[in-house]
Amino acid sequence: MSTDLLPYAPDLHAALLADYCLSAAPGERLLVAGGQEATPLIRAVTRALLTRGARPVVRVDYPGQLEDFAELASDAVLDAIHPADLSDVEALDGSLRVLTPAEPRSVDAARRARLLAANAPVASARARKKWSLTLYPTAHAAAQAGMSEAQFGDFVMRAMFLDRADPVAAWGEVRATQARIIERLTRADVVRIEAPGTDLTLRVGGRTWANSDGKRNMPSGEVFTGPHEDSAEGVVTFTVPAEYQGVMVRGARLEFRGGLVVNASADEGEAALHAALDTDPGARRLGELGIGTNSGIQVPTGNILFDEKIGGTVHLAIGKSYPETGGVNASAVHWDLITDLRRGGRLSLDGEVVQENGQFLI
Repeated sequence: MSTDLLPYAPDLHAALLADYCLSAAPGERLLVAGGQEATPLIRAVTRALLTRGARPVVRVDYPGQLEDFAELASDAVLDAIHPADLSDVEALDGSLRVLTPAEPRSVDAARRARLLAANAPVASARARKKWSLTLYPTAHAAAQAGMSEAQFGDFVMRAMFLDRADPVAAWGEVRATQARIIERLTRADVVRIEAPGTDLTLRVGGRTWANSDGKRNMPSGEVFTGPHEDSAEGVVTFTVPAEYQGVMVRGARLEFRGGLVVNASADEGEAALHAALDTDPGARRLGELGIGTNSGIQVPTGNILFDEKIGGTVHLAIGKSYPETGGVNASAVHWDLITDLRRGGRLSLDGEVVQENGQFLI
């Protein structure tokens, strides 16, 4: 990391979100949502949208709001949405969610899963509009990444290419590089992932690979598709910790037969893993196979927005598919779990090794 730390600049971040990620247009009703800690960025985005003629709708959560809802709501409130919640989302043109990582509070994993399942129609309606997701560099996120606040702010700025004179051009370069990778992946049917504790095969023939170039996730740097729902066979061990509903899960291991998770364990957070898998029938199948390409993100931070983009990793999401990939798996869950291929791992397409130790050979 450079000894000259780049200060985090909400105005630069907001301009990239408004212009590149959301492509804000006059008259559009755009939701801007995040936690209180992200107020500097939420304000900057709101101001940016207003100057572009858009109509921002701002929603700020207090710390622990989601936990309060999951813990205290009656069964009737927990298990069903109000019709107004759905109609409000349907009246939006797009949305931005700002992640504000904070110290998690323990809440029963099954109740969290029920809340997630109830809100699935709202999440689906939001996904049908244009949307983007980003992160505000909180003190908790910095500590989770093992960095000072100044170091983490610098990390976030550089991960989004906000240290460049033209960040949009830099994301264009990412798009072009990933397009070349997708050209090879599109010709493949059987994908095999091998690493210590992992030997998994999937079928992707006829599915569409998406080029994640920072429009939806900022930062980004991945290509992904929806594998055939009944194709996963074998075992995968996830070597990068991943948070689910406020619980950090480490050393998760899944065994698949006919596309279905038949065994699951974890070194830490196993109850959260099982709660996720038990949310609904679709949660036991895969909705996504992703390959991280961002060489600028080298170390895990404990936050999926960054960690799934690490160059030389692959991630598998249990649950909901992205329809644009051709995936049809339906679930209230979409949880990405990551395994690192940079030390003894490889990726094969129809028997041809195309990536070894995290380095592409194509």
